Amino acid sequence: MKRKVIITGSSGLIGSEAVSFFDEKGWSVHGIDNNMRRDFFGPDGDTTHNLQRLQQSCEQFEHHGLDIRDRSNILDLFKQIHPDAIIHCAAQPSHDLAKDRPFDDFDINAVGTLNLLEATRQACPESPFIFMSTNKVYGDAPNELSLIEKETRWEYARPEDWHGINENCRIDSCLHSLFGASKAAADILVQEYGRYFNMPTVCFRGGCLTGPNHSGAELHGFLAYLARCFREDRNYRIFGYKGKQVRDNIHSYDVCTAFYAFYESPRCGAVYNLGGGRNNSTSIIEAIASFEELFGKSIKTEYIDTNRVGDHICYISDLTRFQNDYPNWKIQISLKETMHQFLDLSKTSSLTSVL
Repeated sequence: MKRKVIITGSSGLIGSEAVSFFDEKGWSVHGIDNNMRRDFFGPDGDTTHNLQRLQQSCEQFEHHGLDIRDRSNILDLFKQIHPDAIIHCAAQPSHDLAKDRPFDDFDINAVGTLNLLEATRQACPESPFIFMSTNKVYGDAPNELSLIEKETRWEYARPEDWHGINENCRIDSCLHSLFGASKAAADILVQEYGRYFNMPTVCFRGGCLTGPNHSGAELHGFLAYLARCFREDRNYRIFGYKGKQVRDNIHSYDVCTAFYAFYESPRCGAVYNLGGGRNNSTSIIEAIASFEELFGKSIKTEYIDTNRVGDHICYISDLTRFQNDYPNWKIQISLKETMHQFLDLSKTSSLTSVL
């Protein structure tokens, strides 16, 4: 019998990659997405093009325009489909926007996750529940590590921190942003359903998730938005830390292979940091320089002295725990290749506009 998966946020970056990934494996794929990203970020965040791409390219994809806050209809859908796996990527994803829309942020991120967990428990408690969490659950605690300033980036000062932030980093007694708080609530709920009800659940605490299918906006989507600024000759604003703040970037495809590895060998209440690791890390000014070389042009930048509230100065995901538990998984797409994909997207967009 054909396996079935429900993917929330199915028109977003990770969700749409997961739709394609599982469709190619012959699964029946049910996507839940109501394009709230356009509501959050305006035209830059519109994911309609992703939905249309999936409907055209995927053979076994069915779209459901539901809101994950709609508890009754979510439960009905789960009972109807009885999925073999649930991949939960839907979210209000912005660090900054949450303060302006706190009820939307919490209702989507925390209560929406609870709705999905309870629907899973009632309809298919044996099916792995995979949650795309965030490194923002750690708040600004990672900023307490000793750092040194280098020419183009901040760097960890102690050799023992070289691989980055591991899952033992605390999540309390620090500043999160309301987004970080709502995602932390969801993260703990996912763990609790795993441990209390003995359900196979996992929290993947993502670093910078990226790829050419990301509808990057200034408030969310670092590399995708920077590439858009090069593509459309926009000004790019840098918020604090001299532009030397560091992020590790993981391609959406590598996220999906991690999902599948967990599906094949699930655990109850698992937690893993998931990012590009040290080899895929870059600062803002390093990324700007890389794109300048790729695109063959510069863009105007504006420096804002004040950093975003609770923003990480240097964040690299320590992947040790996940790689120990799933030794066959590895990063397959380098940061350089990802940036080239953004360049290729730019060329395709230019060709389309001409035609």
